[in-house]
Amino acid sequence: MRAAADAGQAHDTRPFPWGQVIHAGLSLLRLSPTVFWTLTPVEFFAMTGGMRPQRGGVDRGGLEGLMRLFPDG
Repeated sequence: MRAAADAGQAHDTRPFPWGQVIHAGLSLLRLSPTVFWTLTPVEFFAMTGGMRPQRGGVDRGGLEGLMRLFPDG
């Protein structure tokens, strides 16, 4: 039986993407190793654009409108 604290929580079993994170920090952002390894996860998330406002997706009405404007032959 699962503990009450685990109830309803999904567990991600994928390994942490260290290669991608290190590439983004050292190659794309051009951070020094010292700066990279002293960042908090929240700081890194912000630096890589994770805190940008997200644009809303297209709702059903918008999709239907696009389908009328651009029908498939």
